[in-house]
Order: sequence, then C-alpha cells, then structure tokens
Amino acid sequence: MEHMELARALRADKDVHYNCCQSVLVTFADDMGLTREQAMGLGANFHTGLCHGGTCGALCGAGMVLGMLGYGDPETGALVRQLKGERGATHCAALLKSARERGEERKAHCDGLVYEMVDYIQKLLDQRQD
Repeated sequence: MEHMELARALRADKDVHYNCCQSVLVTFADDMGLTREQAMGLGANFHTGLCHGGTCGALCGAGMVLGMLGYGDPETGALVRQLKGERGATHCAALLKSARERGEERKAHCDGLVYEMVDYIQKLLDQRQD
C-alpha cells in the first residue's frame, strides 16, 4: 500500500484512534524497520502537542521518521519552515485555534496536517530514488 493511501486509511479507521503522530509513524513503520505496534507506542504521548498544546504531533512524527530514514537538520528545518510559513505556527494549540477561526473542523484540520507531513516525506523518498 502506498504511503498516502495508508495514511488516509489510518485516519479513516473508526476502530482504532491513531493520533496525528502515530498516523505519520505507522505510515512509515516498515520503512523505519518498526512494527506497527512499536510505531504506535512511540507516538502514543505526542497527541495534542505532547498533551499540552506544544509542537504539532504530526510534525513530531515527521521529525522522527526523517531521523530514522537518515535525513537531518536541513530536511527537518525545511519542513518546520514550510509548516510555519503555510500555517503560521508549529504548535498544536495555535494551529487548532487558527483552524477554528477559519471554521475548519478539528478532524479535517488534523488529517490535513498528517497528509502534509506524509507528502513531504514521500517527496524526499522519491528524490532519493531518482
């Protein structure tokens, strides 16, 4: 299953709640040499910005995936700058507030962030294969 397709399936799963971080980590678990269970455990406490509105869980998950796949500060820094430039923030509380002000539902907002992180990582992987 392709990465984005898997991420969409995880976010649509009504039986298991995958937080934003877990959604990114589980999507790339095989690439990182982790089981789904290990990826779930690794990301378990990164929901809602590490449980207090801090750095977005999807961004944290993407940072972990990038590190595990051998990417460093340049790629991670570019992702942080991209998110901040496009969304105005990197912290969950600020991102959620902005989404509410736009009238965007929380799930749609969080799904979008997960897909954005997955897309960013996938593009890096595609470049590596070229």
